[in-house]
Parts: sequence; C-alpha cells; structure tokens
Amino acid sequence: MAVITPRTPPGTMELLPRQQIAFQRMLDTIRRGYERFGFVPIETPAFELADVLLSKSGGETEKQVYFVQSTGALANDKRPDLALRFDLTVPLARYVSEHQNDLVFPFRRYQMQRVYRGERAQKGRYREFYQCDIDVIGRDGLPLLYDAEMPAVIDTIFSELGVGGFKIELNNRKILLGFLMSLGVDSPERRAAVMRELDKRDKLGDDEKVVANLVGGDDTQLSVTDARALLTLVSATGSSAAVLALLDAQPVEEPTFRQGVAELREVAAALHAFGIPEERWRLNLAIARGLDYYTGTVYETFLDGRREYGSVCSGGRYDDLASQYTTSRLPGVGISIGATRLFYVLQQTGLVAEGASTVEVLVTQLDAALMPAYLALAAELRGAGINTEIHADAAKLGKQFKYADKAGIGVAVVVGPDEQAAGVVTVKFLTAGQQVQVPRAEVAAAIRRGPTAG
Repeated sequence: MAVITPRTPPGTMELLPRQQIAFQRMLDTIRRGYERFGFVPIETPAFELADVLLSKSGGETEKQVYFVQSTGALANDKRPDLALRFDLTVPLARYVSEHQNDLVFPFRRYQMQRVYRGERAQKGRYREFYQCDIDVIGRDGLPLLYDAEMPAVIDTIFSELGVGGFKIELNNRKILLGFLMSLGVDSPERRAAVMRELDKRDKLGDDEKVVANLVGGDDTQLSVTDARALLTLVSATGSSAAVLALLDAQPVEEPTFRQGVAELREVAAALHAFGIPEERWRLNLAIARGLDYYTGTVYETFLDGRREYGSVCSGGRYDDLASQYTTSRLPGVGISIGATRLFYVLQQTGLVAEGASTVEVLVTQLDAALMPAYLALAAELRGAGINTEIHADAAKLGKQFKYADKAGIGVAVVVGPDEQAAGVVTVKFLTAGQQVQVPRAEVAAAIRRGPTAG
C-alpha cells in the first residue's frame, strides 16, 4: 500500500506544542480582558442552517462560504442545507433573536471560536481561523458610550499582550454615506460599490488609481470632481479635534452626514473620558468596512510598522442586523480580534516567543525500585497545584534534563537512594542553572519560591 504524504490543508494554522501554548496564552489574555469589562461567554455551532446564515449576507459572501453536505440533502440532490459560519456576528444575531426572552439587555457577550472562509490562502490570511468577538446588544436603543467602550477594551488587551505600538482607527459610516448622498449617489448599490473601492485604498497605495476606479467603475460612476472631493475628505489627518473641525467646515447639509459627524464627536469625547491617549487611536475618515450591515461607528486596528498585514481587530455599530430574524429592534456594537492573524504577525515580527510547557515540574527517575516514591512525590506536587510529569524511562540523568529543557519544563526534581534515605529532594531550576536540596515536606514550597536572585 502506497504511503500518503501527510500535509495540512492550505489556509490553516497548525502549531507545535510550545507554539500552541503561546497561542493559548494569548487567547487567555484576551478572555481575561473581555471578562474584566463585564462580558459573558457564549458559543454557537460551527455550522448553521444555510438559509438562516445567508439570509442577510448572500452575494459575494456566499462565494466564500463552506457548505456542509448533510445526508438528507445529498440523497435528494439538493443544495446543502447547512453551512460553516464565516464570522461570529451573524450567528450572534440569530442567537439573540432566538433567545431574546431569556437574555438580559444590554446583552454583553464574548465569543472565541473558529470561523471558516473559502478565501485564497496567503500570508496572514486563513480559511480556518479564530475570531475573538465582543458585542453589546441593546433592545430598542443603545447609547453611543458603548461605541467608545470598544476601543477601551482593545487598548487594555493589546497593551497587556505586549504587541508593541498599535493604532485604533475609527470612523462613522454615516459620514461617507451622507457625503455620497450629497454628491447625488442615491443608489445603495452605487454607495456600496464606492465604499468597497475606498476599502482597497491601502492596498492600491495610489490615490490616482482610486480616483480612476471611482470614475471608470461601472458600479461607481463618479465624476472626476466628485471623486477628488471624496478623496480629499477621506485623506484628512491630524488630531481628533482637527479632523472634526474639517468635518464641521464641509459645505454639506445632508442630515445623514451631520448625524455621523455628531456621533463621531460624541464617541471621540468618550474616548478621552476613558483615558485612552490619542497616540493609540485616531479618526480615519477612509475606513468604510466592507460588510454592509455596519451603520455607524466602524473600527480597524493596525500594529505600528506592520500595516501590510492588515487589520488585526475590527468591527462596528449595526442597527438592524437581526431584522431578518425578528421584529424586535436589537441594535448592537462590537469588535473582533482576528487571533490567528494576530498570532501570525507577532510570530513574523519576533514579538511572541514559544511558551513554556504547561508542565511545571519533571520528576526524574534514578532508580526503578524507587518508582512508588516518585509516584507519591508527583501526586503530592499535583495536590499542591503544580503540574507534574514523571519520566518513566530510567535514562541517564543528563538525558532527562535535556528532555525537560527541550519540552520547556523549567524544573526537575531528583530523588536517588541517598536522597530517599535522608528524606530530602534535589530541586533543579533548569533555566536559571541553580539547584537546591530541601526536606521532602518543603519541596512544593521550594518550587513555588523559585531560584534565588543573582
């Protein structure tokens, strides 16, 4: 029988154990940050009913969806009735609509699960990846303070992760929407097409190309004058006060535009009240967000000097995401940390190291006759809350130490016939290159103290 070459599917991330430990600890930091701000966890199935999942999205999104061929659909030669979720926001809308009578509003949830998109696999972009979402869902209304809370959460978590410099960029879609309406772009399809072109601005890297696409696109059809006016608006730079002043000076009276400016001003003021320094956030009027369910504030987060990797945390406000599932008005705002992409970027830039093993102590074996003593010692350490492994092979001690070092285990304990007779244990701190001999009753405390300074 021919041997099949083992290989992982493209667009997936598969890590070695110590890399996985580092990734898991990153997720733990994100989870702690979410809970610190009062969010509670939920999970939804990896697959949803296709008609429910795609009732809002469809179109371009449907081309990226992985359908699940159920037995019934396959037998009846029908389109698959199940599909893997492509994000966590649409399943959230279904979840809240279905369980709204049992939830407390505003509903503050976090969700950290894998999602699936049939995109072309490339560096930093995956077909299977973790999203770590938070959302606040209101009933009938939702104060703008929650829009400002999202960057506060991002700031706290990214600071704790130690990712280096980062910038949270935000805008309000009503500003672009109202500006386009003032230019006579009344068709929702045309407005969506223009926003998609603006979303490509960073990738194109040339505003003249953007102007050409806006003028020559079959779906956009802007005049050269209007395209340049739009590019001038979205190119605004400077402090939040400067950008807001520029918006105030625009000769646009369209109500949607003015509402967007007022909302952005309120969110910016709340960001200052949250104590987030402006070097970690800025108003960026070019942000449009490609997903059409966003209706107000939108966010993108970039690591300093690594913008080419794309946004590692994004989201926004949506007022009617659940309208296809319920007649209740359930507005919300949320953000999503793309944990898989973030970890990839941190690996590539040397900002994350392999994690130490989840095993804290290795009980070495010097004498097979002492195995009952080793088992008892391991049980004692585990009882003290110390993750402990026993080396079951009576190899040379140096080899056992090398095993511990390679596996990322920081402490080894040694008990030979002499130690057993004297009632002591040798504790070796491998990373520090120190060892100490302590009474058997004090071994757990010695491990907890760690090596001596200096």
